[in-house]
This record gives sequence, C-alpha cells and structure tokens, in this order.
Amino acid sequence: MSTSIVIKQLPRASTRSLRPIPAASTRLQLHRLYHETSHSRASVETARSLNPTDPIANLPLAWSGPPTTKGIRPQLDVTKRIFNPSYYTAVAEIMKLRSKYITNRSIFVEGSDMVSLLLGLGATRADLDALQRVSDNLYSDPTLPFRRSRNGRFCFDFSTRSVRRLEFQPFALSVEEDFKRHDSGQIRVFDEVQDELQLNTAFQALLIFKGMICHGVQTVNRPRLDYSSDKWVCTLFNLRTVTTPSILGEPALEGVHTDGVDHTMTTYLGSKNMDVAANSAVTFMHDMNEETGAKYTEIKPQNLRSRVQHRHFLDTLLLVDTENKHSLSPVLPVDETKEATRDMLIFFTRRPVKKGDGGHVSENIDSFRPHEELPMEVPLFLPGAIYGKGE
Repeated sequence: MSTSIVIKQLPRASTRSLRPIPAASTRLQLHRLYHETSHSRASVETARSLNPTDPIANLPLAWSGPPTTKGIRPQLDVTKRIFNPSYYTAVAEIMKLRSKYITNRSIFVEGSDMVSLLLGLGATRADLDALQRVSDNLYSDPTLPFRRSRNGRFCFDFSTRSVRRLEFQPFALSVEEDFKRHDSGQIRVFDEVQDELQLNTAFQALLIFKGMICHGVQTVNRPRLDYSSDKWVCTLFNLRTVTTPSILGEPALEGVHTDGVDHTMTTYLGSKNMDVAANSAVTFMHDMNEETGAKYTEIKPQNLRSRVQHRHFLDTLLLVDTENKHSLSPVLPVDETKEATRDMLIFFTRRPVKKGDGGHVSENIDSFRPHEELPMEVPLFLPGAIYGKGE
C-alpha cells in the first residue's frame, strides 16, 4: 500500500523534559501487590441449545455474577439480551468485523458504528455520556510528565466465558518486546481504574466486543507466553496526553513499537483544543521490518502499511500486535497558548507469562487473583461456532 506522508514538523520533548514528577504531586497511593483472597469466580449454569445450527447456541441460561457488593451498580449481562433484535444485529455486525480482522490483521471502526454496536450489546446511553468524562479523574503518570493515567488488569476467561477484574500489579514493557524508551524494563506503578469506569456498561461492552473479535484468532506467538492457556490478561489504560506551551504531548514517545501483547485495541474518548487538521495523533501501522524506536518522521515509506486518525467519540482501532508495529504523531494545539488534551482507552491483551521460564519482564507481576476491593465480572458472548475448539 503506497501512502504519502505529509505531517507538520514538530519540536519534541527532550529526554531532559522527561523529568521525574515530584512524589507530592503524583498522589500515587500505596498498593498491596497481592491480595490474599478466595477466588471470586463466575458460575456459568448449564448451557442450553436454542438451535444446534444457530451461532447463539450454548449461551448460558443464567448468570450469577460476582459476589454482591452493597450499592454496586447493575452490570452488563449479554445473556439477558438474547430476545432483543438489536442484540442480534450487533452480533452479526461484529462477526463481519471479526472476519475482516482475521483477513487484514487490523480493523478501524468509526465511532458512530461503535455506538450502535455497544448499545446493541446492552450499554446505556447514560453510560456512553459518562464515558466521555471519565478521563477528568486521572492522576499523574509515573514516568511521563505530559500524561495523566490510570490502569487496571482484567482476565478474559474462556472457560467461564466471562471477563473479570484482577488484583493490582505493577506494569512493565521491555526492549525485548519491541518497546524502546527511557523507561523500558522499568517496573511502573499506576493509579488504579475505579468503578466509575469498570462498572460503566459502555466500557464493559467494549471488553465484550474485543473478546468477540479476538477469541480464536491465530497470531504469531510471542516467546515466553503460555498459548495453551484459556485465559488472557487484558491491561487497560485510561490515558490523557497533554500538550502545553512548554512541553509537547506524545502518545508514543517511544516511536515505532509493539505493545508486547497479542492484540491491541485503542478507543478514542475525546479531546480539547487538539488540531485534528494538522495531523495530530495520527496512528501509523508498519511492517515488522521497520526499525523499533524510529520516530514517526523517520519511518520508511516502503514499511508503511496504513494510517488512521481517531477523531470521533469511540473511533476504535484493533490490531494484531505481533504482526504490526505502530507509531503516532504528537498532539498539536489549535491555540498554542492553551493546553491541548487527547483522551483514550488502550486495551493490551495477551496470553499469560509462562511460569518458571525466568526470561519475561512480567513473570512475577502476572497474577490471576481477582480484585478484592474492586470486583467486577460480566459474561462474554463468544461465537457459538468455535465453542469447544482450541485456539
């Protein structure tokens, strides 16, 4: 695919600008790294068959959900949508997107289409509106002064056909995972995603959407991950990239990279004062031969596969991370005297790290224990045609 690149040249934040953030301003909380807790696990009752040839066959009859928490908001239950026509419309459209994903190894879904899909899966309009404001409550990032962040870990468990919140763990990406930055290999501690996001039905529908697209999709395997497991780790980042008159906000300071996972999904929540017309925050997807760490201005045209720009609420990119390197241009302001922001949800999904191998940076921070203080678990819908089959 031949694509010309016309992008405004920009000053970049120097390494000196990546100063440590004073502890007093980070407001980072101390976390218990491991919760000694009994395993909260969803119970999936005996599946029923509506029609042996129907892709909806083997849907769970009922969903018990996570342990009851006083005052907790109702969570998304797709098994209660099975008699709603809009649900089947959404499922059919997602299956078409899944087919494109398997063929093209990446898809970009317009936000207006995502709204229809999430509503069909059961998200509420009130939660769609709330999702656009959730980034106002982010904290300072542990290593990047131009970013505000939170994260949380989730488990796609295909044996229970559910996705649930996992306990807090630190986060790390290494050079061996094609991530070359000043903090590569560093164990980073992020403030945790709270209930305002994880109990939002639109967010939960995004998790279900990703599970439906990615389940059963064969990819190039990463070393030291356990591809025999029926569980995936999904690390979710809620990020706000900020450009000010004194520092340039770069969604991918590391340049060309992969995310060390199997599948990456990026969803746009909104922006303020971001100059979309000036090619702010354009995502470039590259052949794996592109040099890791190269800046977006240094990429070789022959290695450029495609480019997309998240512009509208819920614009979503999903790519096979083991087969597509990627990079981004910075966030440019319309009014250079004011702050410009870009809010995103980033879903990193991979198989678990092999235990005892000793070579993966995340081996000791890859727990599957449920989160005791912030429980969340909702049922997944998986294509009936591949139930019971290996991945």
